[in-house]
Amino acid sequence: MTTEKQKIAVIGTGMMGMSLAALFTGNGYHTTVLATKTSSAERGKRSYDDMYAVLKSRGLMTDAQAEACEKNLHFTLSYDDLKDVDAIFECALEDKAVKFAIYEQIEKHCEKFRVIASTTSAMAPETLCEGLKREPGKLVVAHPFNPPHLVPFVEMVKCACTDDAAAQAAYDILESCGRKVCVMKKSAPGFIANRLQHALLREAIYMVEQGLADPRDIDKALMYSFMPRYTSVGLFEHQDAAGLDMVQNIEDYLLRDLSDAKEAPAFVRERVARGDLGQKTGQGTYAWDDAAKADFKARAAEPYWQYFNWNLPQA
Repeated sequence: MTTEKQKIAVIGTGMMGMSLAALFTGNGYHTTVLATKTSSAERGKRSYDDMYAVLKSRGLMTDAQAEACEKNLHFTLSYDDLKDVDAIFECALEDKAVKFAIYEQIEKHCEKFRVIASTTSAMAPETLCEGLKREPGKLVVAHPFNPPHLVPFVEMVKCACTDDAAAQAAYDILESCGRKVCVMKKSAPGFIANRLQHALLREAIYMVEQGLADPRDIDKALMYSFMPRYTSVGLFEHQDAAGLDMVQNIEDYLLRDLSDAKEAPAFVRERVARGDLGQKTGQGTYAWDDAAKADFKARAAEPYWQYFNWNLPQA
């Protein structure tokens, strides 16, 4: 399927929506962002501009290239302006009623869309497709990690009702923007990456609760032991290199001692109960002032600059 002249709609002006808008316009797609009100559109545009300012500051694009990208960006408050779009990326709240209301408007106003790709990180596609009355087969989950204009990973989740053509349409657009799309063979809570991430987090918290190590030392162990390795080799690749006989021996000895918790542990619940939610409140596991937040933001982005590979439009 050609992607050269397709029109994309992004629904939502939060970080996920505007980061996707930055990605799509930066790869030459005519992109219309649907906002709920003028102030949301204005906030979204400021976020977009900030993203491009960082890209320019790192020498990844010129002012002229940024201006060419921006010509592809449009905001609207009306679904009528989405009637000719080919693909819709829905970045709404994790609320089924909100998403279903959006899908109802899409089916009412949009005439030629080939796919609705929800960026949900939690909701199964078989649940979301119930919100489409005429064409549920055009729904697929395409869950990126924030910020998707930098992080190349996207996990795609289909369900029994998903049309192959719809999934392929979203896949092709994302791949054309340099994303690494991983397809789940069937839906499961947490999809791929969050299942892995929270399994690791569960064990890290368990070690803290067992008094084995403090959070800072566990974070250091992760940052300076195996995590850098897994930016260039895969987990299964590494186990093959180590030898599966050794893996078997280690797991037979170790796994019985690991956490098998089935709900969020006390370490998390106690902090939530007292309002220590992390960066948004200034205190979580760590204390967060403005300098700490800025330092974290820069360090979190740093590993992904090497993957910047947009097909920038001609200035």
